[in-house]
Amino acid sequence: MNQSKLLPKKYQPIVFSFFMALLMSGLMSLVVTTFNMGLVSNLVVIWLKAWGVAFSVAFPIIIVVTPIVRKLSDLVLRDDSDEDI
Repeated sequence: MNQSKLLPKKYQPIVFSFFMALLMSGLMSLVVTTFNMGLVSNLVVIWLKAWGVAFSVAFPIIIVVTPIVRKLSDLVLRDDSDEDI
């Protein structure tokens, strides 16, 4: 048994959502903040504040929309085993 892992595998959807929200909100808030403010001297402080707000919104949204996105994906993706060769 690997004791170096922190959480059981059953928490994978929440952990995935956490990291997805963290990275996407961080990158998007950096892009939008830089686009709107330009390369100002206090850009990092402005961005970190924006990131905090963005993550606070992004994480619960990802938790809610993930099942919807999975269902939408299933509507447009076919099973490879259904293909004729």
